[in-house]
Formats: sequence, structure tokens, C-alpha cells
Amino acid sequence: MSEPGQPTEKWAKPAMTQTVEFFHSHVRQVVADRLAASGRSWEQAVAEPDLELSREDFEAVERKLLDTGYRYEMSAQISLAENPDKYRPLGRIKDTGTATQDGEGRTIVGTGANVFRVDKDVIGTARLVSTVETVMDMLVNGVPDDTIAIIDDSGGTLTAPILENFAGVVCMGGTVRSHLGILTREYGVPCLMDADLDGLHDGDRVEVEFTKPPADAYADNDPHARARIVKIV
Repeated sequence: MSEPGQPTEKWAKPAMTQTVEFFHSHVRQVVADRLAASGRSWEQAVAEPDLELSREDFEAVERKLLDTGYRYEMSAQISLAENPDKYRPLGRIKDTGTATQDGEGRTIVGTGANVFRVDKDVIGTARLVSTVETVMDMLVNGVPDDTIAIIDDSGGTLTAPILENFAGVVCMGGTVRSHLGILTREYGVPCLMDADLDGLHDGDRVEVEFTKPPADAYADNDPHARARIVKIV
């Protein structure tokens, strides 16, 4: 093993995301500092209980991350409710009045990261599905035909009982690797994640560009690669 703080072949490459790399590098530094302060060799220190990392150590690293202004993407609304200082707020539909037009003069009311590609764009009615009451109503009375569910919780648990009945899903949070993205892929329900919506209203007829290539959760967010949501007048 190399000396603490010195690069090794094992750690030559950074992690695939900045968040993971932040944790890895800071945890390695804590271990290196603690080993150096102990005055012991790695062989002597590796099995010493008093040198083990504690919950407090990991919480300190997390606090350093949060102090940079970073916030986690929530996977369920309960995460935000229990730890509002750790998670980004729920997505909200904006209405700035500055929506752009597509080549046919139709209003673009949002974009998102496509989970998987289908052969044909989907036309349907946008319906906000963000409460237990809405889900229960659809569970008891049926999901209206051509429903494109607009969801703000990327966990997938809320809508799981009725998910397969949606014509499509647009989620304002998460990534294509979030729980909801995985569920929609398994059910074969077209889905956009991490949607940015502006000027969309409950009940609007929309066409969603589910024919876009699947998004890469680890790539930079290229606005030209995002699927569009177009309002149909």
C-alpha cells in the first residue's frame, strides 16, 4: 500500500458522478489522516476498533457536501418531508408566458429526459397525479383514456397501482435511473424524467416526443437531446 494521501493505481480514475467522487475522496482523506495521526502501519491499524469510521464521520462528510449548496434528488416525497435541508424542492410547473414554438407553430410546454425510445410520439391529456386522493380516485373509477400522468415524485410508489394504465408519464424529478424510470421501462409505459415544464395545465392536450433517444443519466444535460412536450390547440 502506498503512503496515505498518495495516488494509487486503484484510485487513478474518478467515480462516474461528482457526488460519489466527493464522498470517496473525502472518506479516503479521513482514513489517511486518522492513520497518520495514529503512528501505526496499515497492517497494525486495519483491525483496530478505535480507528474505525463512525456514523459521525460519514455525517461530517455529508455535511461538507451539503455546505457546498448541493441537494439530493428525492426518490419519494417522504424524503423531502423528513429532511428538507438535504433534498431539492419538488418540481413545480412554471407559467412564465415565454414558452417557445416548434416548427409547426405549436407551443412547447416542456422538455424531459427520455427513459426509453418508442416508435411513435404519444398524444394524450395531461393530468396531474401527485396526491394519494388522485391515485385512489383513478384506482376506483379507472384511469381516463389517453392519460399522460404529470408526476412530481420520482419514487414510483405513489402511482405503482395504476402505472400500467397511463398512456405516458412525465416526471418533474429524478433521472432515467430513478425508481419511476425503472418501473415505467418494465411496464412499457413511455416516460420522461427530470422534466422542466412551463405553461402546462391540467387537462391540456399534448404530444410528447417519446421517439427521442434514451437519455444518459451520467452525461451532461444537453438541451438539444431532451424530448419536447408540445401543447395541441
